[in-house]
Amino acid sequence: MTLSEHAFSDIRRDFDAPALATERLVLRVARRRDAAAIARLANDKRIAVNTARIPHPFGLEDAEQFIAAASREGGAAFMIVLDGTPIGSCGVDRRDHGPEIGYWLGVPYWGRGYATEAVRALIEHAFDDLQHDVLQAGVRVSNPASRRVLEKCGFQWTGVQLTRIRAINSAAPSDRFRLDRGLWASLRSWGAVRRVA
Repeated sequence: MTLSEHAFSDIRRDFDAPALATERLVLRVARRRDAAAIARLANDKRIAVNTARIPHPFGLEDAEQFIAAASREGGAAFMIVLDGTPIGSCGVDRRDHGPEIGYWLGVPYWGRGYATEAVRALIEHAFDDLQHDVLQAGVRVSNPASRRVLEKCGFQWTGVQLTRIRAINSAAPSDRFRLDRGLWASLRSWGAVRRVA
């Protein structure tokens, strides 16, 4: 079995996975045909150094492995899609310290509010559909734009810790954030997320 055949052998059918729609975006399961777009976007070092697990360089084989891993997340990993084009990814990862959200956008899509829009939809999915009571998140201290995304979504700063960054093969300081269901419920006025599948 080739890597590509193995990587996609257990991907669930699209109709089995949830899809969320916001005003401008769709969050949906990653598909095999997304691999080239993911590889092109995620191969930018500015993305890799701001995430814990994205290597640099990031090629087609990495994208295929990313899609295969995302397909096993049980409705908690999404491609962020704008007008039919993948522009990034977001998801909820179950970790030892509890569920943690993560996200990244391709550089051409930075600064347009897409990350905030996607993260708000992801939060609603995590609390409503996945029934989490608290979410955590982390951003490198050198990434103020990502910090603003979390703050706009109601996350509260809890401290700083060292986080292993795969792209630099080292640890770097990261701001840690937390959002609980009660605070989120009081902030829900940002607009409903439509479930489209």
